[in-house]
Amino acid sequence: MKVAKITLATLALTLTLATLASAAYRLRQYYDTSYSYSQSNGYYYTTYYYTPVVTTTTYEYHYCIYYPSQPQYIYYYNPTTQAYWGRYEIGSKGEKRYSILAEKDRKKDLTAIPESAFPKPAAMPTIPGAKDEVAMEPPPENVPKADAPKDAPKGERAKD
Repeated sequence: MKVAKITLATLALTLTLATLASAAYRLRQYYDTSYSYSQSNGYYYTTYYYTPVVTTTTYEYHYCIYYPSQPQYIYYYNPTTQAYWGRYEIGSKGEKRYSILAEKDRKKDLTAIPESAFPKPAAMPTIPGAKDEVAMEPPPENVPKADAPKDAPKGERAKD
């Protein structure tokens, strides 16, 4: 009986450690490595994946949107709330990288957000919904250098 209890305790401990190790090796946050072009919207986008809690088994996501007409910024869009909520300044370093919008200024359409609504850049914000205050990683800055692909509709190419 004593051996059975020890075996069960050992098995439970092993399963717990395996679960913790699995969570530790899984990435807490990551971005797709390249940008795709949305022909219908005239922008490039990549996806930011994250887990608000380390032990969560599924990722949540937001879109990082790059408008060739605004080459200094990558905007963050939350598909759940259908609103832009901030922007990252391309080429920024240190603590002056991200402008997070106040709740009242978050809109579905970027053109509905006045430039004055964006505060001065500060440190990267915490992972959305996280309670442990882990900062978001900056987005990949490998945005396309051209305004739009050659096959983009007329009016969206640099020379149109």
